[in-house]
Amino acid sequence: MEDSPQSTATECCQGRCGSASALEKGGLKALIAEQLHRGGQTLGEALGRIGFSDELRLGLLGQVRRVLAPRGVKVVQTVQRAYQYAYLLLAVIPAIGQLRWGWIPRLKQEHLKPVLEQWGLAINVWDGAGVHRGRSLSELAGSRILQPAYSPELNPAERVFEEVRRAIEGKVYPSLEHKRLAAEEFLTQLAADPN
Repeated sequence: MEDSPQSTATECCQGRCGSASALEKGGLKALIAEQLHRGGQTLGEALGRIGFSDELRLGLLGQVRRVLAPRGVKVVQTVQRAYQYAYLLLAVIPAIGQLRWGWIPRLKQEHLKPVLEQWGLAINVWDGAGVHRGRSLSELAGSRILQPAYSPELNPAERVFEEVRRAIEGKVYPSLEHKRLAAEEFLTQLAADPN
């Protein structure tokens, strides 16, 4: 028996999607249309409020980045070893080319909820992490769509995180606040010119 797009979409929404193929083959479009229909909205009304979100743990535990050097030259990089972290919560709204972000101290629902309320997304598409499936987040006005496991390529926020890491990792920062400000500056530049 073959699943209809609606039943596959509903399964993905409930976090039981077995592979990325359901979303890659039009399932996401059907699921978004279904969620908007339930809320009494059309795609045209909500297009600028459909976001792909995720979070990035940013800390002072440094990462060595690959660098180019002439042959025979030994590259020495300093690595910071301080266990201090903050989380960057980022939403990419592809229809209007907009980024929204906020900083949270811990990856807990009580920290996520105020940022998501402020954004007011009609539909929030993100991975199936446990914190994303909690009860307190289900009280938000918008719908949540959970992506299949191990499919970061379906979330544009992951691509932005690659660029953030490329811009700020491999350097030593005096404090977590300095590293956060460097990420903030990069995101502001990226939001001003998304090309």
